[in-house]
Amino acid sequence: MSDSAAQIDQSKPSIARVYDYLLGGKDNYAVDRQVGDFFIKDLPGSVGIAYANRQALIRAVGNIARAGVRQFVDIGSGLPTADNVHQVAQRNSPDARVVYVDNDPIVLAHGHALLATDDRTTVIHADLRRPQEIYEHPDVQRLIDFDEPVAVVFSAILHHLNDDEDPAGLVRWWVDRVPSGSYVYISHFRSAHNEETAAAEEKLQASFGRGRWRSDEELRALFGELELIEPGLVHCSRWRPEPSPDGIDKIGPAEREMTVWEYLISCGVAKKP
Repeated sequence: MSDSAAQIDQSKPSIARVYDYLLGGKDNYAVDRQVGDFFIKDLPGSVGIAYANRQALIRAVGNIARAGVRQFVDIGSGLPTADNVHQVAQRNSPDARVVYVDNDPIVLAHGHALLATDDRTTVIHADLRRPQEIYEHPDVQRLIDFDEPVAVVFSAILHHLNDDEDPAGLVRWWVDRVPSGSYVYISHFRSAHNEETAAAEEKLQASFGRGRWRSDEELRALFGELELIEPGLVHCSRWRPEPSPDGIDKIGPAEREMTVWEYLISCGVAKKP
């Protein structure tokens, strides 16, 4: 980890490390915890956004893998946690191949350590705003066959792009390069036009110099002309919820009342015809 660690700027918060802190991880610094504590202390309950997002990603990857897709490119993957994309994909399809992409050196370091014995999964250091560099990366070309269906994952990353960085155009770039039968997964902060949303968006801009909470119409536009599979663009907690594992939850996940925070993160999966 020494080479990657030397590149880490501990004076600036990292999106990946803030998420790590919010999810209970330990791979973060004081500057990251300062941002995370704003959400924990000043917006109590807002950590539920991170958990709802993570659980939806796990369900979506499982569904896509069971649909027969064997290749995943996770752009803006963040730090390893429980039930990573490759673990979920390979649980459903043992021969699944996964490329993680992130621009945080600590993600690269931890990813290499985690994946040292997995020749079907890798992590590369790259900027999602430079898709051609990702596409042409030797490890991507080694693992991903772009003549076969690919799932491109944008989990809680496009809301860190400002409008002038054209997140919809970025999604379209990838859609144009994957074949029929490929999938796109997007989760994104959803604006509820209330005080909580405004405060959170202001904190994102102040901490990272970027970050947008978008309306339902703006989120749907990120998928372009792709058709969303059921249930469409919905709150993450409502994307194909699964029964309580203990079997005693008489009010199913689809029927229970969501928290105010769960309304602020939405997701969807689209399939390229």
